[in-house]
Amino acid sequence: MTNSHSPTVRRRRLSAALRKAREQAGMTADTAAKQLRWPASKVTRIERNEWRRPTVSDVTDLLDVYGVTDEAMRQAMVTLARQARERGWWEGELRAELGGSLVEFETEASRIRTFEALLVPGLLQTADYARAVFRGGMVIDGETIERRVHARLARQRILERDQPPNLWAVIDEAALAKHVGGVAAMREQIHHLITMAARPNIGIQVLPNAVGAHASMTGSFTILSYPAPDDPELVYIETGTNGDLYLEGAEEVERYTLKYDHVRASALSADASVAYLADLAQQLK
Repeated sequence: MTNSHSPTVRRRRLSAALRKAREQAGMTADTAAKQLRWPASKVTRIERNEWRRPTVSDVTDLLDVYGVTDEAMRQAMVTLARQARERGWWEGELRAELGGSLVEFETEASRIRTFEALLVPGLLQTADYARAVFRGGMVIDGETIERRVHARLARQRILERDQPPNLWAVIDEAALAKHVGGVAAMREQIHHLITMAARPNIGIQVLPNAVGAHASMTGSFTILSYPAPDDPELVYIETGTNGDLYLEGAEEVERYTLKYDHVRASALSADASVAYLADLAQQLK
């Protein structure tokens, strides 16, 4: 099973906690850096989560400057620093094939809401479907394609763990109309969606073409939610480059949440969507 621990999420939580501690101390980032004789930008980089491997000494030094004496709080932050230094399950040979940071945020999410306009969501793709996507989208060799398929299937293991995230996917009918990988591969993919939709933690809705214009004509996006109150929701938007977007501002998340609610309201119900998928599988024979 995939480990539900994400060093990336822990680092994000630690950055927010340290920023809050500084603000409660009534201190600016520049003042804190000067007292610690650090480069002026170091505290700011930490609070923006622009650090890869937090050190326990840096964390305890900041807590000393901020006057944090509560032992439980100090220990909690030290623990976060240690966890943030650990290697995620995706590190190593899978790192290059997974690309981006989405898998790092998915790993610890308790709820994932996604809208896909042109593709079946990655967490719900079959091997043959994923293989066809990689083959069609890039000029890469067969060995690289197989590594990427393996990485995508490994990413899906979060749905197999003891406490999997709740996944709700709205898929545009346009994505299902494409015979990705051929008729047989697409039929297998549709059957897989029906199977996954039967799980208690997974919901799938189809957004029919008959709806016409809808709330997310600009494209796909994913909203990730976390069980810890210190981990705010974020929105992921794939851009097709290494510069994928992660939006964390409360107003941005609220805007995309409203957009998602409108898209979901325009889609077929979960039951009607499964019936649509079953009919589509029959047509693909």
